Amino acid sequence: MGETQKRIASKAGADGTLRAMIFGVSDGLVSNAALVLGIAGATTQAHGSFVIIAGIAGLLAGAFSMAAGEYVSMRSQSELLERQIEVERARLAADPDTERTAIAATYVRRGFPVAEADKFAALVMSDPAVALEMVVRERLGLDPEQLGSPWGAAIWSFVSFALGAFVPLLPFLVLTGFTALASSIVLTGFALFSVGAAVSYVTGRSALVSGMRQLLIGAAAAGVTYFVGSLIGVGV
Repeated sequence: MGETQKRIASKAGADGTLRAMIFGVSDGLVSNAALVLGIAGATTQAHGSFVIIAGIAGLLAGAFSMAAGEYVSMRSQSELLERQIEVERARLAADPDTERTAIAATYVRRGFPVAEADKFAALVMSDPAVALEMVVRERLGLDPEQLGSPWGAAIWSFVSFALGAFVPLLPFLVLTGFTALASSIVLTGFALFSVGAAVSYVTGRSALVSGMRQLLIGAAAAGVTYFVGSLIGVGV
């Protein structure tokens, strides 16, 4: 993975945006494709209101559900991390000598001479904000500036899910019958592969492998629901 890819993955992954976008688009594609194709398999009115209404309802319900879930998840995570940071802030204020010794010991373990480590620790402790940031990074592995945005994750989840969910629905809005069904399958398959391939840019994995994996997962979900819908339609 190149340096640019690493920076994108690190920054986007840290604030939850990349995760929200990937899950949103992927879930929108798979869930609404399964819903739309399932309804299409259950009714002879593949162009009719049943498929379109079900697709729009699935898009809106899924988008709001994803947004709410991401907000709650990111808000809870942020509150937990903020609490951990406050604990470290209290420790620094309550026992600065012990914390200075701990910081110095950290740099001694990294190969710094004891005298230099002590001087560096004293310099760090002279600024409470710098000391807190260092302790948080060293002990918790966190960047205090990148705790994640609950609203950002929620908004991106909503938008990306809606975009993904609209793809399998689009052909039924402009086409009819088998043409709409076939177009939806082709368009959704292309979108699934594209999303999987795009994810490989930040994961460093093969675009072909990632794309095919995403395509096969989506195809399996949509295929099963279409088959079940067909059975239900025959029964009805």
